[in-house]
Amino acid sequence: MTLPRRDFLRLAAGAAALPAAPHVARADTYPSRPVHLIIGYTPGGSADMTARLFGQWLSQRLGQQFIVESRPGGGTNIATEAALHAAPDGYTLYLASPAAATNPALFAKLNFDFIRDTTPIAGLILFPDVVVVNPELPIHTIPELIAYAKANPGKLNFASSGIGSTLHVAGELFKMMAGVNIVHIAYRGGAPALVDLMSGRVQVMFDNVPTSLPYIKAGKLRPLGVTSTARAAVLPDVPVVADYVPGYEASAWYGIVGPKGVPPDIVQKLNREANAILAEPEVKTQLADLGASLLPGSPDDFGKLIVNETEKWGKVIRFAGIKPE
Repeated sequence: MTLPRRDFLRLAAGAAALPAAPHVARADTYPSRPVHLIIGYTPGGSADMTARLFGQWLSQRLGQQFIVESRPGGGTNIATEAALHAAPDGYTLYLASPAAATNPALFAKLNFDFIRDTTPIAGLILFPDVVVVNPELPIHTIPELIAYAKANPGKLNFASSGIGSTLHVAGELFKMMAGVNIVHIAYRGGAPALVDLMSGRVQVMFDNVPTSLPYIKAGKLRPLGVTSTARAAVLPDVPVVADYVPGYEASAWYGIVGPKGVPPDIVQKLNREANAILAEPEVKTQLADLGASLLPGSPDDFGKLIVNETEKWGKVIRFAGIKPE
């Protein structure tokens, strides 16, 4: 997902570098040197924005720089492997995303087991998706979309940012639960998919709210429903898909994990600081403006989310027969 440049520049400015100090692996002095936060995506998207925002806020609270390190490629597996094979001392962290939940079912062989080989630390935020269509399509509601798709099987296309992406599996979950045949068209990123959606080359997209929001406001896309369990504050008049497809839910979430074996006192310190950040009114306002919801809670809470999401999306991927590119 690529955010509007003005929003990204406004929200994701990096923290100024601070001097490093000798390493002491104790929670009362942690962090005593810069911390690396690895992401599996290119700069400019929602993962990069999330990492830079929370890296900046953690830097301010803990007095050390949190360096965002982008290692795209391999469906995030390159970055994941690098982070999970690092020393479990709290100085290499990883921004976990839904790819952690989808990749075990997508890839026949991985050099790690995400659930087994990580230490959950803190959930951060989640972005719901919004089902959007080209305005020229004679569809205004989710029931109308389902009816049209059933009357015209295989004639509607839905775009995504790539095979196995959160946008792809959200669409496949909808197809599975609504019992419709809509053809998936994979793009190399969300931006070209949106271009073709607005031009009419494809008709439907299950897109992250922050990406589609400017085009919805400009009348270039028509929203049919949001994929969260409650309405999005930035789209208060748009109903949830689950009103018409009971039990449907799909979101892009982010949180922090470390390699297996990070000391519990460091885990608790990072978790406490992340929850304190999420409790700040200014932070709540900034994130709400992007359409994000908060994921406060314990390390165990975030660990359970990862386990549940892995089970959920594994079923969808196997049902749809999705294979990586």
